[in-house]
Amino acid sequence: KGMFPEDHQQYIGMYWGAVSSSCTCEVVESSDVVICVGAVWTDYSTTGYSLLLKPEKMIRVDKNRVTIGHGPTFGCIVMADFLEALAAKITANDTGHVIFKRMVLPTTEPPVQAPGEMLRTTVLYKHIQHMLTPTTSLISEVGDSWFNTLKLKLPPGAEYELQMRYGSIGWSVGAVLGYCCAERQSHPDRRVVACIGDGSFQMTAQEVSTMLRYGVDPIIFLINNGGYTIEVEIHDGPYNVIKNWDYTGFVRALHNGDGNLWTAEARTEPELESAIAEAVQRRGQLCFIMVVTHRDDCSKELLEWGSRVAAANSRKPGVPSH
Repeated sequence: KGMFPEDHQQYIGMYWGAVSSSCTCEVVESSDVVICVGAVWTDYSTTGYSLLLKPEKMIRVDKNRVTIGHGPTFGCIVMADFLEALAAKITANDTGHVIFKRMVLPTTEPPVQAPGEMLRTTVLYKHIQHMLTPTTSLISEVGDSWFNTLKLKLPPGAEYELQMRYGSIGWSVGAVLGYCCAERQSHPDRRVVACIGDGSFQMTAQEVSTMLRYGVDPIIFLINNGGYTIEVEIHDGPYNVIKNWDYTGFVRALHNGDGNLWTAEARTEPELESAIAEAVQRRGQLCFIMVVTHRDDCSKELLEWGSRVAAANSRKPGVPSH
């Protein structure tokens, strides 16, 4: 996500097996040939090894080799050279795209919440969608933030980062720091927006201190739902419930009167709207917004993905994954 412009007329979404973008899975898995460029096949990226891609219909293009179907594999082939040569030989065929346009339905936004109603995750990301600009760099933490941010439509020029291969919980806090420092040197007009769950934040929260030290100005959404939601959907247990912190108080303690910091808490939709409106105006300040959602409020994609990964994890030793 983010490598191909989402406003391109031939963009149909993200393929991730059963948790793909609307209608994307059906088009990809029914194709005559699927060209996989730099694909990494893990339990996470394959939704628990449940993809319905037939190997005999695949051309796998890796950095220095190409594999066609079940074989043969050709080595010493540079990916860029192969793709350039392939593009020159392919005959245009819009069948798949025509089928996609027949099936896909326009996306809808969740309705406005009732006064005082607890903030829903879908409503949170509706408002994050509205705040994205071509100069936004969106960073997603491991967990339900994966699935919710992947559904957002990136404006042309917006950047997107997540950590998928190892599922390293807490990765995003340090990544926000590094990304902000790099962008300040190369693209000072850009601003980092991060979506981080409370469980992940507790792993690496001290990096906020370094953010304040170096004066970077991300907007951090801390999603407080009381636990490791992604782990709940894979294998629930009491170990997935965490100690609730005073997150804004914690960040202010790190600030300790030194640095540029602004914090807010949102438990309802009006509070969220107000916090976002204020944060986008506060350039030069680290803006930390804690949003409180229900423990069981997660995306349908996480429910699906979690059940499939759990099934893959529970298979008996010696049973092949695919």
